[in-house]
Amino acid sequence: MKTSYFAMMRNFPDTVEPIAICAKVPNWYNGKVYKKLAPSYQLLMDYKKTGDEKTYTEKYNNYLKTLNVQDVIKDFEQLSNGKEIILLCYEKSSDFCHRHLVANWLNENGYSCEEWEKGE
Repeated sequence: MKTSYFAMMRNFPDTVEPIAICAKVPNWYNGKVYKKLAPSYQLLMDYKKTGDEKTYTEKYNNYLKTLNVQDVIKDFEQLSNGKEIILLCYEKSSDFCHRHLVANWLNENGYSCEEWEKGE
């Protein structure tokens, strides 16, 4: 499993299944969406107002703790069509983004997840 951002989709091979994990997707995106991992509107608005990554991280990680990682993986398996999954959001790889927190959560729970690199 990998993570990436929408602008990189044009570089994805046909062997992957992109799944958006954000609350709102670009108008042109017609792929799969998994909203359980999207941050809440309130969390996003608070972050936009303050820019406080520490508080955002703490609150989002607390939210992730309420989810059953095995259930999330089962959901991904149903959405994947047997392909490798790339979880999508908007921010570039080097930018702060909840998808990196999701990747950490998955890794901490025994499911490998890293940022997709062009050419993979």
